[in-house]
Amino acid sequence: MRIATVSLIALAAVLASCTAAKNGAAKAADDAPAVSQVLLTPDAKDIHSYANPAEARVTHVAIDLTTDFAAHTLSGSATLDVDAAPTAKQIVLDTRNLTVTAVTDAAGKPLPFTLGAVDPIHGAPLTVTLGPIDIKGARKIKIAYSTSPKADALQWLTPAQTAGKKLPYLFSQGEAILNRSWIPTQDSPGIRQTWEAKITVPEGLTAVMSGESKSALGQTAPHNMRTFSYVMDKPVAPYLIALAVGDLRFQATGPRTGIWTEPSMLEKSAKEFGELEKFVDAAESLYGPYRWGRYDLLVLPPSFPFGGMENPRLTFATPTAIAGDRSLVSLIAHELAHSWSGNLVTNATWNDFWLNEGFTSYFENRIMEKIYGPKRAAMEADLSWSDMQAAIKEAGGPASKDTQLRLDIPLNRSPDDGMTQIAYDKGATFLRTIEAAVGRAKWDAYLRAYFDRHAFQPQTTAGFLKDLRENLIKGDKALEAKIGIDQWAYQPGIPANAVHVTSDAFPAIDAAAKAFAAGGPVAAVPGNVTTQETMRFITQLPRTLPAERIKALDDRFAWSDTGNSEIRFVWLQLVLPNRYARGEKSAEQFLLAQGRRKFVAPLFTTLMGDGAHGQALAKRIYAEARAGYHPVTSGTVDKIVGWKTTQ
Repeated sequence: MRIATVSLIALAAVLASCTAAKNGAAKAADDAPAVSQVLLTPDAKDIHSYANPAEARVTHVAIDLTTDFAAHTLSGSATLDVDAAPTAKQIVLDTRNLTVTAVTDAAGKPLPFTLGAVDPIHGAPLTVTLGPIDIKGARKIKIAYSTSPKADALQWLTPAQTAGKKLPYLFSQGEAILNRSWIPTQDSPGIRQTWEAKITVPEGLTAVMSGESKSALGQTAPHNMRTFSYVMDKPVAPYLIALAVGDLRFQATGPRTGIWTEPSMLEKSAKEFGELEKFVDAAESLYGPYRWGRYDLLVLPPSFPFGGMENPRLTFATPTAIAGDRSLVSLIAHELAHSWSGNLVTNATWNDFWLNEGFTSYFENRIMEKIYGPKRAAMEADLSWSDMQAAIKEAGGPASKDTQLRLDIPLNRSPDDGMTQIAYDKGATFLRTIEAAVGRAKWDAYLRAYFDRHAFQPQTTAGFLKDLRENLIKGDKALEAKIGIDQWAYQPGIPANAVHVTSDAFPAIDAAAKAFAAGGPVAAVPGNVTTQETMRFITQLPRTLPAERIKALDDRFAWSDTGNSEIRFVWLQLVLPNRYARGEKSAEQFLLAQGRRKFVAPLFTTLMGDGAHGQALAKRIYAEARAGYHPVTSGTVDKIVGWKTTQ
C-alpha cells in the first residue's frame, strides 16, 4: 500500500539523518527544520502519519470554516505555516475524506498538489509542492477544502438528539488520528502546532473551541450567520484542536473556571462540577503552575464517545459523569491532570500512549487524595488495580505484547487499538512503584521538574527513562534494579514489585458479597455506602446467580434504574449473562441513551457472548442505537456485532 511505502521512505530519511548527525555531518543538521531532537530518534517515527517532519513540518494552522448543518460539512480553508529545509521541495500532510479544491502560496499563486491512495486506517497523503520562503523566513500554504458528511472526527446531531430539542449540535473528537478528517495538517502527536480559527455558524448557535476566545459573542456574518474566533498561542498536538457548536450557555465556577453546556443542563452540571477551581489549585500545589489560562468544562450530549477529552482550556466531558453526588468527579481530576501529562508533555507517537494516560491516572489519584482524602483515593486506586487485572486478561494474558507499556502498533492496526486500560492502570502502577522506592517527597520534586524540563515538547518512553536515570536514579544501580524500569516499560505483564494500593473499606464489602453469595439475606448487604463500595460489592459477586437473588438486590437497591452510570454498568455486566429480564430492559434503555464507548462496547460484547438470545438482543438494540453513536464508538461496536456498513 502507498502508506507503507511513504512511511518507510520517511523512516529511512529520519534514520539516515540520525546517522549523518552521528558522523558529524553538520551541514545536514543546519539544513533541517528546527524540529525537536526527540523527533529525530528512531523510536519517535510516527508510522501512523504520512508526515516527514525532518524535511518539512507544520508549525501553525489557521482555519476559516463555515458550518453547514444541512449538508453536514465544514468548508473553507486552512493556512499552514511550514518550517522546511531550504532544499525541501514538498510537504506531506494527513487527510481523510477531504475534498481539496485548491492549494496556493502566501501570494495566492497555485501550488501543485496530489492526493495519494486512500488507506482505510490512515486516510490519504496530501503532497504539496512548496513555494518560496516568505519575508519571515517561513513558507505558507493555503488549502481550500470541505469535509465529508462522514468525517470520522465529527458528529452532527439533530435537534431531537440534544437536550433542548430545538437546535442542532456539532462536536469533534480528534484522538487519536481523526482530526485529519476535518483539518489538513500533519496529524501526529509529536508535531506540535499553534493554531487560530474562525468558525462561522448559524445565528442562535455558539461555537466553542480549545483555545482562547477572541469573540465571546461572535461577530455578525452574512446570511444570518455569526463568526467566532479562537487562538491557541502554545504549541499543541494536532489531536487537541477541538470544536463544538450548539445552543450553549456558560456559568462560572471560579475566577478561571466554568461550565459550558446546553441551557437545560447548566444548573445540574454547574452543581456537579462546582469544585473546578479547587481541582486546579490542588493540581498546581502538586506539580506546578497551570499554564493554559482558563480551565473550563463543556458537558456534551450523551453520544460523546469518551468519559472526557483533555482539550486545552476546554475539557469535553460526558454527562454520564453526573451522578448527583459528585461521586464520579475523578473523571474531571483525570482530564485536568492531562494539562501537565499529555498536553504539556505529549507522547511523540501512539506507541507511547501510556506517557499520557499512565502519568495522568497517577496524577488524578493524587488530586483526589488531596481534595477528598486518602480513603476515597485508596478505594479508587484499588478499583483501578482490579480494572488492570481484567484488562490483562482481555488482552490475552500477561504474556501478551499488548500488555506492554511501550507498544509497537503496526500499520495494519489503528492507534486506537492501543488505548486500553493497560496504558492507564499499568502506567499509574509503574509510577506508584517508583514513588514507593524513592519516597513521595523526592518523587514529587522529580515530577515537577520533569514537567518543567519538557514543557510543550513531545516525549518517548526511551526519553522518559533517560530522564529518569539522569535526574532521579543518578547512577544508583541498586535503586534501578529495585524498580526494574526497563521491565516495566518494555516487557508484558505486571512485574512482581508492583505496588497495590488497597482500601481499608473493601474487606467488609468483600465479606458482604461473599455472605450474600452463600445465601445470606439481602437485608445484610450494606446500604449506606459510597459509589466505589457499591461497585466493589457488585464486582465481587459470582458471575452466575439465581434470578431470585438478583431480583432481591434490584428490589432493594434499584440498580437497574440508577442514574449513576458506573454502578449501572457493573450491574448490567453481572445480570445480562444471567438473562435477567429487568436488566435486559435496563441495558436497552442505557445503550440507547448514551454512547460512551467504555460502557457501550463491553455491554455489546457481553450480549454477543450469550448465544442466540443475547446476539439477537444486541443486534436489535444496535440497529436502533447506531445512528446516535459517534464514529469512535460505532467503529468499535461494528466489529463486535458484525455490522456491515451496507446495512
